[in-house]
Amino acid sequence: MYVPLDDGKFLCVAQARPTTAPTAHPEDVVGSAVGSEEHPQLRRAMDESRICREEDPRWHLGVPVRRETIPVRLGTQVIAVLSRSTNLAVPRVPSPLEISYLGSAADLCQMIADGTFPAPEPSPDVHTSPRVGDGLIRLDPSGAVVFASPNALSAYHRMGHASDLVGVHLAPLTRSLIGDPFDATEVAQRIRQALDGQTSMRMEAESRRGAAVLFRSLPLRPRGQAAGAIVLCRDVTEVRRRDRALMSKDATIREIHHRVKNNLQTVAALLRLQSRRLSNPEAKEALAESVRRVTSIALVHETLSMSVDERVDLDDVVDKVIPMMSDVAVTETQVSVRREGGFGIVPAEIATPLVMVLTELVQNAFEHAYAPGQRGEVVVHSERTAKWLDVTITDDGKGLPQGFSLERTDRLGLQIVRTLVDSELRGSLSLRRRPRGGTEAVLRVPLRGRR
Repeated sequence: MYVPLDDGKFLCVAQARPTTAPTAHPEDVVGSAVGSEEHPQLRRAMDESRICREEDPRWHLGVPVRRETIPVRLGTQVIAVLSRSTNLAVPRVPSPLEISYLGSAADLCQMIADGTFPAPEPSPDVHTSPRVGDGLIRLDPSGAVVFASPNALSAYHRMGHASDLVGVHLAPLTRSLIGDPFDATEVAQRIRQALDGQTSMRMEAESRRGAAVLFRSLPLRPRGQAAGAIVLCRDVTEVRRRDRALMSKDATIREIHHRVKNNLQTVAALLRLQSRRLSNPEAKEALAESVRRVTSIALVHETLSMSVDERVDLDDVVDKVIPMMSDVAVTETQVSVRREGGFGIVPAEIATPLVMVLTELVQNAFEHAYAPGQRGEVVVHSERTAKWLDVTITDDGKGLPQGFSLERTDRLGLQIVRTLVDSELRGSLSLRRRPRGGTEAVLRVPLRGRR
């Protein structure tokens, strides 16, 4: 496709090569400009608003090429020119399929020159363009089949039609093969609308035998005269079977996450019951920490049970965990927790260890940064790039003790954090004093290479 430039030349803005025949342009011509001396048919098609064909082939890169130009009309204005180049180096006798394709292409090219193709009204399914493997059925103005490609015959055979299609009126035949009455009527109506010159969107229907087929109808009206229609059909039975299998698998995975969440909540409830029966403060504190860890994991599984792609909105999980942490802190200190920035969507494989690390670090600040009854604030700040997730947890407490080492600490929570960061998150963690007092935990998790 060429568009005119102010200097009289034409700029190539798009190029498509044949998939079943040798190309006439092995080089990429998009972005190059040509003048009237190199391609005079471009100017002729632009000025005369008609299809221009060369009588004699020209030689291009040692290959004989026949060129044809089609003006692209928008309303009454020609805005671009299509150039079709045919490689004549390999002579061959065209098959009936090729003859039918070329005839249909000639009608569509004339409709482009007329300004009637593509349809002026926007189509909501423009991203589902026809494919080379689609079956093609050519209908005459009465709706009878004059040609059907092998892929089209295969699609209709799978729908339940055992004989040939040539000579058969397609709309009533298709209606009889489709199982759902509404879909059957709709597909037949769209085929008839194409014969009447109306464009239609694609539609998927399932036959009585369970075959799923996509249909698309295109009217053929070169120079405003009815020439029948083209019906494109695509057998998508196996694709739909895989889609249903994936949906079933996804539903099963979500159900598993839901049951795991329920089981973890049951474990947490049992631990709370056990804690109430204990009198030893250290034992009660250990069980309370276990309840918190189990609850954090349960929140991740709860989110995964509502996800369709095994990905977690970590902001939502953290916003549920933070109030839980604040409730624990209120009983001993007057410390609040605040989140800054966004974690975004993360894969399920890192969601659980990441939430565990965050809760352990926040809990560590509650337990060791503040004296009983002391006021303070813990801030969870996150920054995300395409490659990294950087999380900083800061407090305004008394800071790290002298000689503190993350590698040599005997605190269970920090040992869990170090293990998760190294083995599960493959990230890095450092704890350091803040210049104005308090402690800062810096966590960096790689995101590149994650699903």
